[in-house]
Amino acid sequence: MAATSIFSFLLRLLRWLGLFVLLFFAYVTANLVYGTLTDYQPEEKITLDIRANSAPTIVNDSLLSFLSWNLGYGGLGAQSNFFYGGGGFLRSHGKMVRSPRPLVEQYVAGMPQTIRENPGDFYLLQEVDVASKRSYYIDQQATVAQIRPQYAATFAVNYQVQRVPTPLLEPWNSYGRTYGGLGTFSRYAPQSAQRLQLPGVAQWPNRLFLLDRCLAVHRYPTAWGKELVVVNLHNSAFDRDGSIKAVQMEYLKNLLLAEYNAGHYLVVGGDWNQCPPGFAFDTFHPEGSFQSYAPNIAADFMPADWQWVYDPKVPTNRSNRTVYRPGETFTTLIDYFLVSPNVAVLEVQCIDEQFADSDHQAVRMQVRLR
Repeated sequence: MAATSIFSFLLRLLRWLGLFVLLFFAYVTANLVYGTLTDYQPEEKITLDIRANSAPTIVNDSLLSFLSWNLGYGGLGAQSNFFYGGGGFLRSHGKMVRSPRPLVEQYVAGMPQTIRENPGDFYLLQEVDVASKRSYYIDQQATVAQIRPQYAATFAVNYQVQRVPTPLLEPWNSYGRTYGGLGTFSRYAPQSAQRLQLPGVAQWPNRLFLLDRCLAVHRYPTAWGKELVVVNLHNSAFDRDGSIKAVQMEYLKNLLLAEYNAGHYLVVGGDWNQCPPGFAFDTFHPEGSFQSYAPNIAADFMPADWQWVYDPKVPTNRSNRTVYRPGETFTTLIDYFLVSPNVAVLEVQCIDEQFADSDHQAVRMQVRLR
């Protein structure tokens, strides 16, 4: 009798386990099918809408200032950690899938202060959320636009997923819908603006839920005949063997050299997800207490007369595996500018705010067009 009861219990247990496995398989399958059917597949070239307002259409001043900043979608300020920073594909392990709403509102409220305190002619912003669950659907492009209402503005989508299902074993806590991209604001109205899709994609199904990396290319006529071409970028991060970065960088190189050979000025800024040539990724932690790694752009990637512009004294990016702890959290430098030989760099500074409102810090630069 006892053996029969044990056998009956085990049979019921197996049925419940089988049902659980079946339901989990159905859940995963449904996410993959939905992700495939709703996958954002942009064309290689897309003309961006330009909100010109009252911005002048001709650059008539050779002295120009730029600010580049990855906003961290308003969800990765100093008091936040991130579940994916520790590889939380299946579970969040008690870390934040999204920061609590009060923190997101605090971070977003801090963004205008940084922009007000650092006036510039051009703002190149990355991870700007417009309608994402992770940032409680706060329109950050509109937030910045209110600070510089007279500036021309464009928005290039690079993250549009109807539902990101991770962490996979916590469907009630999923990352959810994302809609964000590159926001560019300028004191001058561009003659044209394009979203250029970068080559190289992750394997299916990962590519369904990752960013669609792109360049936002803006063309500004100048009073002396040449064009100023300003590129806002956010390169790939999760690329184990570096193959995606390689094809993206080759595409960028060919584009920049062609534009320069046509006689234009080039300014490129953003989150490269790579250290500049020759800059040690663990510069700010020489004792080796680091938890991540950023590769370097090759020293010969561009001709020697092109200039990589960064502030070597201040980190621009922090690890988000934990909340920010000064002196303990790993930091590095992956946000900076690249300028063509006909652009003279006068000043560059990383704005050290101790990662208060983002896991990146803004970098500003002043140049003179030769």
